[in-house]
Amino acid sequence: MDLATIIGIISGIILFMWAIFMGGTLMAFIDIPSAMIVFGGTIAATLVNYPFSKFTSLMKIIRIVFTEKPIDAGDVIRTIIALAETARREGLLALEDAAYQLKDDFMQKGILLIVDGTDPELVKNIMETELAFLEERHSEGQGILETMGALAPAFGLIGTIIGLINMLKNLDSPELIGPGMSVALVTTFYGSLVANLFFIPMAGKLKVRSREEILIKEVMIEGMLSIQAGENPRIIEEKLKAFLAPASRKHVNSNKDIESGEDIAW
Repeated sequence: MDLATIIGIISGIILFMWAIFMGGTLMAFIDIPSAMIVFGGTIAATLVNYPFSKFTSLMKIIRIVFTEKPIDAGDVIRTIIALAETARREGLLALEDAAYQLKDDFMQKGILLIVDGTDPELVKNIMETELAFLEERHSEGQGILETMGALAPAFGLIGTIIGLINMLKNLDSPELIGPGMSVALVTTFYGSLVANLFFIPMAGKLKVRSREEILIKEVMIEGMLSIQAGENPRIIEEKLKAFLAPASRKHVNSNKDIESGEDIAW
């Protein structure tokens, strides 16, 4: 589980509820018509904006936000260096068995292309094309949440207008002014809350995850092309470390793992 997401949402809800209790009662902020306008309107407009097949993947997208499957760049580099050592000792054809031990389909595909003798430029084009479509798929999930984040406040405003209209129509009935004003204000609150605490931050988390994964894939591509070019494993290691932040480079210690014969396939 991604503790940052869970802690952020729970702490946000607690702080809002605390602020509400300090100035009034929670029941004053519970209004069914307001919830129908904001949540129903947001979902309906999102369905208009996206194909149904894309919308049904929303729960899967949200699950990604709450789950954490970090890929350690150091592990990736160590795996590539181990493959480079194998290729240097036994030749590129010896990588076929190692490729099938890899858990990452992207790297496995690239290594098998190299084993098959594919032209380096073609290998690069194939892997970069797959990476581009991976980024496009990621952007679709981000786009759905960003759209919902933009729509929720808009429907909050619509609810405010509806509440004000109902209030103004009943100025001669004081007992109806309160409910109309409640819908007007609470709907805006709902729209702003779900947009800024849920939808927009979730889209941001997906964007961060996407950048991290794309960086790892770029490391893989550079490493695989370096192996195919027959570069020295130590040179490959230094080249791949350049993709990492300086603080992360010290955690990459490929030589120790290679010399000890540790299995670093992932």
